Amino acid sequence: MNWKTEIDGIARRRELALEQGGEDSIAKHHGKGKLTIRERISKLVDADSFEEVGPTAGAGNYDENGELISLDPANFVLGFGKVNGRRIVVGGEDFTMRGGSPSPAGLRKSVYAEELAVQYKLPLVRLHEGSGGSVGGTSGKGQSLPGPVNAPARFRSVAEAMATVPVATAALGAVAGLPAGRLVASHFSVMSKTTAQILTAGPAVVERAMGEQKTKEELGGWKVHTKNGTVDNGANDEEACLEEIKRFLSYMPDNIDQLAPVIDCTDPINRIDEALLDIVPKDRRQAFEMRHIIRSTVDENSFFEMGAAYGRSQITGLARLNGQVVGVWANNCKFLAGSMTTDGAHKARRFMELCETFCIPIVSLVDEPGFMIGSQAEREATIRHGTAAVLTAAMTTVPWVSVMIRRSFGVAQAAHYGPEGYVLAWPSAESGPLPVEGGVAVAFQREIAAAPDPDARRKELEEGLAAQQSPFPRAEAFGVHDLIDPRQTRPELCRWIDRIQPLLPGLLGKANFSIRP
Repeated sequence: MNWKTEIDGIARRRELALEQGGEDSIAKHHGKGKLTIRERISKLVDADSFEEVGPTAGAGNYDENGELISLDPANFVLGFGKVNGRRIVVGGEDFTMRGGSPSPAGLRKSVYAEELAVQYKLPLVRLHEGSGGSVGGTSGKGQSLPGPVNAPARFRSVAEAMATVPVATAALGAVAGLPAGRLVASHFSVMSKTTAQILTAGPAVVERAMGEQKTKEELGGWKVHTKNGTVDNGANDEEACLEEIKRFLSYMPDNIDQLAPVIDCTDPINRIDEALLDIVPKDRRQAFEMRHIIRSTVDENSFFEMGAAYGRSQITGLARLNGQVVGVWANNCKFLAGSMTTDGAHKARRFMELCETFCIPIVSLVDEPGFMIGSQAEREATIRHGTAAVLTAAMTTVPWVSVMIRRSFGVAQAAHYGPEGYVLAWPSAESGPLPVEGGVAVAFQREIAAAPDPDARRKELEEGLAAQQSPFPRAEAFGVHDLIDPRQTRPELCRWIDRIQPLLPGLLGKANFSIRP
């Protein structure tokens, strides 16, 4: 007498689980140009590195003698894997079964994903395609009963994961309800432009409740959600989404108790870019390309931009200086002159929180004309959201370096300088309470109106006050640490990143932010 029959039963269940929703369902899924969840995981993680958790979970179907006939596997696949040799936790809905709407075991595994990541202190990747609950319940046989009154709060582990480990998510098909909530509860999110939509509720529910007739793409396609900040990036297809997640993870530590990985740098730290000599026009009304400055300053090909289509007056992304990971935040003067809008403030605040959570030093390239003005800006409560960004910067503990490229004005400028930060200025830098044009229009309104030639007087006043906003008096008063040749920006920043290395280990652990407006 031995346990061979039972052991064979284990193997049988594992085989049945791999069948997912069956050949027809998988073929239908492939016919829409989409991968199954197991194929997605296989393409994300290193070869043969996936270690599944709960592979036999599901609902068994038995004959009258208690023999297993078939298995409906849990429609959430979960496990450990490695990405470029580093272990992660990865999971996602199986759309070939119930359209990803959770089965009882699938829901349990889904909820367990964050708990597993926190327990092992490993980055979490969630690959989403599915809907939330159903009026038919998780079993499909009626309304599910709620948990007991003392049940753990389902979303506490989601919050704990974001406070402890890097969380990256992808929308690879239609994502609605609970999966959509989990998708955005991440540090980095990406969606497929060809296969994904993100929906609070689908077209049928929207039409019934709101009377709107919209397609999934119109409600929640990539053109909607990359512009409104629901997701950070859009990628051309599923495999491109997975590559973006891999790249994001390459900049991140495993958890808040570790530092981001430092890699060998082949890009000379003393490399200079002659184009920086005249990249900022003498004419203050002309724009320039801030992304060129970023790329010429950080390690070659290391800039990974996040959220390019959202809050477009601000540029945020991860990069490296001499192999060390840094967060880069800069103004984009080609969109609303780089002013801080409500969306831009929210984007900057979230990015600073990412850097503070994972002890990533911040490089700020400043061309800030101030908060956006006008009736729309007032309707959007720009001052409240902008001030929240300012206070977020004030509460950070990670090292900052701020390079004054051109403008630094108003209350908004304070968001670009961290506590005890290192401040450098280019000769093109200007700073003050207001840009010259706006300040002159307010302070000298009567004088300009009374002048024989108002335009000439306005220009005269603007030129005189612009000279006072020059960086040279500020540098002479030790208002900045140094005034530098723009071509020397990379060498200066590489020296700074080397100096701050001893500070970083002491900053590890949970980030603390108090209430902000």
